[in-house]
Amino acid sequence: MKKLNIYLLAFLMLSGTIFGANKLNVVTTLTTYANIAKYIGKDKITVASIVAGDQDAHFVRPKPSYAVLLSKADVFVSTGLDLELWVPTLVDMSKNDKIRSGQIGFVAASDGIKLLEKPSVLSRSEGGLHIYGNPHITTNPLNYKIIAENIEIGLEKNDPENAGFYEANLKEFKHMIDVHTFGEKLVALMGGKLLTKLANNGNLIDFLRSHNYQGKKMIDFLGGWLKEGMPFRGRKVVAYHKNWVYFKELFGIEIIGNVEPKPGIPPSPKHVEELVSEMRKNNVKVVLAANYFDEKKVTDICNKVGAVPVIVPIYVNGAPGTEDVFKLVNLWITKLNEAFKIADQK
Repeated sequence: MKKLNIYLLAFLMLSGTIFGANKLNVVTTLTTYANIAKYIGKDKITVASIVAGDQDAHFVRPKPSYAVLLSKADVFVSTGLDLELWVPTLVDMSKNDKIRSGQIGFVAASDGIKLLEKPSVLSRSEGGLHIYGNPHITTNPLNYKIIAENIEIGLEKNDPENAGFYEANLKEFKHMIDVHTFGEKLVALMGGKLLTKLANNGNLIDFLRSHNYQGKKMIDFLGGWLKEGMPFRGRKVVAYHKNWVYFKELFGIEIIGNVEPKPGIPPSPKHVEELVSEMRKNNVKVVLAANYFDEKKVTDICNKVGAVPVIVPIYVNGAPGTEDVFKLVNLWITKLNEAFKIADQK
């Protein structure tokens, strides 16, 4: 009997029915993509990410250990633009043809997302120019739904037997994003699809303010992140880098300038002086920056004008309390509200 059990154990190991060997192995560039993939794949997948949550995704050294990770991947999720320019080198090093762009194992997270800031002129004088448009798609939580759809398609292609499982999880995740963004009452009243269309077109708040339902303004039914973000809608900020443009479009903040004169170019003393002058002119009291930038540069500028720094992670797990996309967006909104309250009391 003991010998039979040993043979049975060996058979199970070889057949991949234990130790998770039959799970899809998913690798992502960003921790945010990894978190979304886990919502869709749950216990059918294993997930690892390359870029740390508090790391600038533009600048990642293609280590051999990352290539080894990719060599074992069934599915690889990347933005698919020019955010992670190091990806082709790593894929070449991995020798895993399945995860090359256009192949069954590759997922471009940005597919289907309306890209902002597409350049009309391509020139090196513009700094770290993104030729396809701004790739920082993860700062608008409504984009998470499209990213999740792309990931679900990738999982389904590589594991068709569990297609129904992935589709059900995708539906649940998209509903969670809708409820967190708009509030449960408004989603039940109008549906997430219509709300998302209005929000992405920049028409939602005006629509809600100008329409009534059951004797009440529809804006009274708004909940979720958009309601929580109403105190800073229309407020002016300075951003460090152009990675908040998608957040700006949804939450209605006005970015009047950037600490970087052009993307990827460090600020010169002259630029800082001009930026400080512009902040005084526009009474800007908040500076918004991802936490992988130089905190001292942010605080120095804030000190010159009495502004409040909001230094937050831009990706999941970039700081304690940002273990998933919901907690991450909560943090952005909480910190901005706190900053404006402090600034208004000065």
